Amino acid sequence: MAPLPVSNRTLAHERPWLLVALIGAVAYYFLADNQIGGTYLILLKGVGASALAIYCWRRAKGTSALLIALVMALSAIGDMGLELDFMVGGAAFFAAHVAAITLYLRHPRPKLSLSQKLAGFALLVLTPIISWLLTFDWSVALYAVSLGGMAAAAWWSAFPRYRVGLGAVLFVASDLLIFTGIGTLQLSELADLLVWPLYFAGQILIATGVVQTLRGRSFT
Repeated sequence: MAPLPVSNRTLAHERPWLLVALIGAVAYYFLADNQIGGTYLILLKGVGASALAIYCWRRAKGTSALLIALVMALSAIGDMGLELDFMVGGAAFFAAHVAAITLYLRHPRPKLSLSQKLAGFALLVLTPIISWLLTFDWSVALYAVSLGGMAAAAWWSAFPRYRVGLGAVLFVASDLLIFTGIGTLQLSELADLLVWPLYFAGQILIATGVVQTLRGRSFT
């Protein structure tokens, strides 16, 4: 049998990290309420974003690739940290959002329509406002500034809006659902079921969208 072309060999070698990420995320989703042990559950929760970090690191090159890998690695720390302490997990995700903003600002979209500008501005401003109204907690609102900034920067960046931008919006939606359970509103059963799928679908879209764009263009 003739050897695979280099590009196909690379895909065949690297795609398992996406599979590991999906398996880890699905396994955590269905085992989160089972008595499998706190430590094991914490580690399982970190598998998905950790595998995405490795995927990003191995599939692309340059500073931007390192940044998106760092975003996913910090997200993995945040996922696990939330199981131990809300502030620890929030701090890790705050750092992840700062790294993501840095990445997106490195690659601004050359031209934005008025609707695109307004959509990004809405994400930037409304995310912390809604978060405050849901929780009346200044620490949550401060975190939400980084969350909204990340989503706005993603929407305004040169990365695919309906991959990376949409992924960032799903991330925002997931966190807002979490915040409904912190404040006076009670998280409904349906909303509770949606938090993890929305979050991880967003992370998959962000990781694959950034990596494929970095591989297809002369980004650094």
